Amino acid sequence: MDVGSDAEGGASYTVDELAARAGVTVRTVRFYGTRGLLPPPVIGARRVGHYGQGHLSRLALIEELQRQGMTLAAIERYLEQLPADLSAQDLAIHRALVASWAPESAESITRRELERRAGRELTERDVERLAAMGVLDRTADDDTFRLDGSLLRLGVELLDVPIEHETILASRTVLLEHARAAAQELSRLFRDEVWSPYRESGEDPDHLSAMRSLSAHMQPMVVQALLTAFQRSLSEELRSAFGRR
Repeated sequence: MDVGSDAEGGASYTVDELAARAGVTVRTVRFYGTRGLLPPPVIGARRVGHYGQGHLSRLALIEELQRQGMTLAAIERYLEQLPADLSAQDLAIHRALVASWAPESAESITRRELERRAGRELTERDVERLAAMGVLDRTADDDTFRLDGSLLRLGVELLDVPIEHETILASRTVLLEHARAAAQELSRLFRDEVWSPYRESGEDPDHLSAMRSLSAHMQPMVVQALLTAFQRSLSEELRSAFGRR
């Protein structure tokens, strides 16, 4: 089903109505549209665009992904992997899954507050380096950023380390690609081996609540397993590469 249609629940919104219901600005809705994060509206009479319930659900999902600290580029890749015919309910399930894994450190912050907490004036190059390290991400508002506060201190310390911007980007790309591959496989296992059998069993009619609960219980185990596996692998690689020297 086209997320721009109003077939789901008969909902149909103008861009102003959609922005008001989602709690964002019209500028943000249009910004997401230009980035491909939000599908285009259905054009009706007098060239007026109409948005559906699917758009509203997708905006809520984007909000959760941002709260998790994901960059817009990462969100775009995430949404591209979702089937094009997902219903508003399907998007809500994805949102519930994401919300249960969201860290508490992601926040919106102005440039003035960012510089105050960083303890220094930040040049555009500094901001780009912090973005490359995953410390922050730009938003539709040029003066507002999404910040992972837990990484700010380390990121600021690394600003003066003589590491090329391209090296930071390359390192982050390596980590993201492998993390994404692991996340995709774990997500498939969760869907096929845990969620689908649970839903088909009919034990809980509130599937959205069940998804959130199951995901929350899995989260600490998966995170600890990934961290332990990475630490051991990195230790072995470092010993292999530099041990003899």
